[in-house]
Amino acid sequence: MSRTAAILLAAGASRRMLGKVEDKILAPLAGKPVIAHSAGAFVASGVADFYVVVCRDLAQQRALMCYVPTPAVFVRGGRERQHSVANALEALPGDVEYVYIHDCARPLVRPEQLVALHKIVRREDAVVLAHRVTDTIKEHRDDARLRTLDRSRLWAMETPQVFATDLIARAYAKVIDRGRSITDDASAVELLGHPIALLENAYPNPKLTSPQDLAYLEFLLTHESAGI
Repeated sequence: MSRTAAILLAAGASRRMLGKVEDKILAPLAGKPVIAHSAGAFVASGVADFYVVVCRDLAQQRALMCYVPTPAVFVRGGRERQHSVANALEALPGDVEYVYIHDCARPLVRPEQLVALHKIVRREDAVVLAHRVTDTIKEHRDDARLRTLDRSRLWAMETPQVFATDLIARAYAKVIDRGRSITDDASAVELLGHPIALLENAYPNPKLTSPQDLAYLEFLLTHESAGI
């Protein structure tokens, strides 16, 4: 029987935030560590049978162990994102048919979104949680001229990003073989020319990158729990 796995990326999000937070994945957010919010959403959704956690080192692994769902394995992160995800893909059991890839620095993912993504990936083989761009976006060219992009066609990528395991494994093999550097997993699948479905996110799902983001995330979680 095929299974679905979740790769939880903690290594790339563990750098100090302006010297104020030692490990932002373990920073307190609404009474529990940041990673616990993502982990809790996956548990509540029931979509994953197996977890691979990408961590920075043994010290971080030990700190994360009590917050990660089971069954799980830990792998060491690589030099760049593509190396970290490739390491995680190699750790998947052979019967995993679909895989979520989630940056744990996005703690506001919702269980119902995870369920919706699972339904779509079984049909499309590739789907990304995303939101529409509302700002006017301009391209700054080498000649210092600006070009306005059509924002009706622009989407900001989020995580989770979910794929058929064979598809994302082939995509990352191509990324590594070509020595490419990528910032999200859909970029790898784009190299294969495979279509990618989008699930529009109607809720904020910001990425934790600075100490100020913690206050904003806390505000969002507090107002959500209060039903505001």
